[in-house]
Amino acid sequence: MGVVPIRHHFLLVLLSAAARSQVNPEMCRYPLGMTGGQILDEDISASSQWSESTAARFGRLDFDNGDGDGAWCPDVMSESDGLKEYLQVDLRSLHFLTLVGTQGRHADGMGNEFAQRYRIRYSRDGTHWVAWQDRKGRQVIEGNRNPYDVVLKDLEPPIIARYVRFMPVTDHSMIVCMRVELYGCQWLDGLMWYSAPEGHQMIYRGLDVYLNDSVYDGVASDRLTKGLGLLTDGTWGLDDFLHSPIYGMWPGYDYVGWTNKSFPRGYVEMVFDFDHVRNFTSMKVHCSNMFSRGVKLFRQASCFFRSQGEWEGEPVSFKPPADRVSQGARFVTVPLGGRTASAIKCRFHFSDLWMLISEVAFQSGSAVYNTSLTPRKRGHPTNALPGEDPTHKVDDSNTRILIGCLVAIIAILSAIIVIILWRQVWQKMLEKASRRMLDDELTARLAVQTQAFSFLRSSSSSSSTSSSSEEEGEEEEGGGREGEGGGSSGSSTYERIFPLSADYQEPSRLIRKLPEFAQSAENLSASRSARLLLQQGVGPDAGAPHYAEADIISLQDGPGSASSCSSIAAFSLLAGREATVREFPRDRLSFQEKLGEGQFGEVHLCEAEGMQDFLDEDAPSVERSSGGAPLLVAVKTLREDANKNARNDFLKEIRIMSRLRDPNIVRLLAVCVDTDPLCMITEYMENGDLNQFLHQLQLGEGPPTTEEEVEEEVVGNIVSYRKLMSMAVQIASGMKYLSSLNFVHRDLATRNCLVGRSCTIKIADFGMSRNLYRGDYYRIQGRAVLPIRWMSWESILLGKFTMASDVWAFAVTLWEILTLCQEQPYCQFSDEQVIENTGEFFRDQGKQVYLPKPACCPGDVYTDLMLSCWRRNAKQRPSFQEIHCRLMETQRSMLASA
Repeated sequence: MGVVPIRHHFLLVLLSAAARSQVNPEMCRYPLGMTGGQILDEDISASSQWSESTAARFGRLDFDNGDGDGAWCPDVMSESDGLKEYLQVDLRSLHFLTLVGTQGRHADGMGNEFAQRYRIRYSRDGTHWVAWQDRKGRQVIEGNRNPYDVVLKDLEPPIIARYVRFMPVTDHSMIVCMRVELYGCQWLDGLMWYSAPEGHQMIYRGLDVYLNDSVYDGVASDRLTKGLGLLTDGTWGLDDFLHSPIYGMWPGYDYVGWTNKSFPRGYVEMVFDFDHVRNFTSMKVHCSNMFSRGVKLFRQASCFFRSQGEWEGEPVSFKPPADRVSQGARFVTVPLGGRTASAIKCRFHFSDLWMLISEVAFQSGSAVYNTSLTPRKRGHPTNALPGEDPTHKVDDSNTRILIGCLVAIIAILSAIIVIILWRQVWQKMLEKASRRMLDDELTARLAVQTQAFSFLRSSSSSSSTSSSSEEEGEEEEGGGREGEGGGSSGSSTYERIFPLSADYQEPSRLIRKLPEFAQSAENLSASRSARLLLQQGVGPDAGAPHYAEADIISLQDGPGSASSCSSIAAFSLLAGREATVREFPRDRLSFQEKLGEGQFGEVHLCEAEGMQDFLDEDAPSVERSSGGAPLLVAVKTLREDANKNARNDFLKEIRIMSRLRDPNIVRLLAVCVDTDPLCMITEYMENGDLNQFLHQLQLGEGPPTTEEEVEEEVVGNIVSYRKLMSMAVQIASGMKYLSSLNFVHRDLATRNCLVGRSCTIKIADFGMSRNLYRGDYYRIQGRAVLPIRWMSWESILLGKFTMASDVWAFAVTLWEILTLCQEQPYCQFSDEQVIENTGEFFRDQGKQVYLPKPACCPGDVYTDLMLSCWRRNAKQRPSFQEIHCRLMETQRSMLASA
């Protein structure tokens, strides 16, 4: 067990009367004890068993003590009696479950029985059982394909339960065996269920926004009763309630909301029931405050308490301060004053037309006992509820013994931590020594490369100009990030639970073992040496401008924070004269909504009044508003407390953006740099980003029939295949322009393409700054984020970003377009498995997994274009000029056949 889990459990012992306010599903992934034995044999039961050697107690994942046949196997004959077979686990207290693992029968290599599919049922009180279903209503979970491999499935939504049943789904004639494990953490809130009115439907600008509790596991009618749902799933909504952090969900999914038109008394009443009597210190409620859409925080919360019998007459009231400045969603802490109760009834008063809540959590302590920390006793009845055992009483006479044990535990933990830290120090020292030896070796090779370069320069300077420029641009684009792009996700705070092959290596370790790594490092050093000679005027290109590369941007800590300086912000400097950008009056900018937060500051969607007067005559690609109406723009602002380096980077991005002139590239329109905060104003298309635009559409079954459909090719929510290819042609055209300038985008995806009138597409860089797409990025060692599902294998493992890696990302973007962005690329893989798949691309043993052919994609487009963009050898991938030419030919052939 690692240091962090030990410290976690120790704090639970030390603070036995306290409970956390929220649970984090990303961290709550601990194995609960089927494998480790913390769950006792008497807590595991089953509906039946094939034999004594396949009893329920043998159904433990990756555990074989030699006594049984290595798994639980039900008696298939009992199926004819109508009895549903199940393996039941009693966790003795409420737990928050985020993951389940299954495995077939091992039996020392003699078994070949496993469950291909299964269902899960759970209960919090042992009497009321609920069938688990995912967020789209599916109950059957795909299980194992062989008896050996562990198959892990995320529970979305998570389960809050004490009892869990695994129910295999199979043919009655087939023998089924299972071994299971549960992953999660203790549900310290103690909330058994909440009762509330059913959420309402909002109509916002013609869009249906469903604010109901779609995952509630109790009785759902006009009022929700005896269940838990969205308010306790550990995921809170975004600032803009129309979007969801969960991929593919409908507008308003994360919130439960009500309109005051349905409540004549002006408040919503909710009742919360707990497992036993508790001392409540506070309640945290996550609310939306987008007052521009009629949604505000509750005006007042009044909470009544009940230990047993009737509700107490004196409530606790709290009024949160009104906020008309920030529209961000936030947690509101309601102090409960240490009141004792087993149930709480709260009335939330409206302060506007709508009130939206996405999460409710409680801080409390046990009033008499604490069931979560009482040791289990053999022979304890399995159907007893938490708090019903009279043996769970506090013995004050053992206080001194308890204190002594705690002191001893602290001393042991301190010694373990010191030993671990000492080992880490020695490992770092050894790594530095090995790096120093490698550097000495590379230095010797570098001297040889420098001499060879100087000789070649003097003998054939004219013939090597073009090739050296190309090599320099390619190596410089990727070299600055070598080693960083392939970093691991840092030391995990919980035990690794995803099943990877035995030869899997973390990216940072994997690249050190690659047979070509030493040669790559040698070539990289030679390239950097050549670039240094060129900058000093020694090489054949002396005096020519050179391109600089920006580092990967650090990600700020905190929920929902992301870096905005991706793609175009990380472009190389363009040679040539600087373009002029005019100063725009700040008072003409009207705030509409916040798009996201980035490296420099915030990104806002605004309307710019009179922007047409500031546009250059050579800006035909900018969509001008009709009738002098304000123009929709995106405004990036620099933090007022930004340091000098951040200010210089911001100004450098302005210089880079001012030079881009292409119909399919987002244009820098104006700046506000006369006073702080510094701002850059870029165009923003009226239809938003391409990902959300396509996600709302459906593919038409036939060609357009009327002249209007031929002209538009997007009728209602139906889009033609021809229009999709037109979008791809425009993106390829924009990337062809960037590649002609030696610009490497690094983050090409549909989220970074904007859609205008008549489906005009322009490439941008807003995707990383938006909370909506934070699931598309993978955090590297807590410092940087990478869009690994769009990145080539050499970008992930070697940190090389080139035109060829942008070609790889274009093919993934084309795949998104042809699937209408209904799924995330490699959606069946976890982030770690995506990284492992890139290792298969490097090894090139035929085990790599490609994105499948979209249903509407012709075979030649998939095989001749997309697969060619995903070739292992970057030099064999087509250029953007070739890609644009192929897509134009495909488009012309479609027009000819129409």
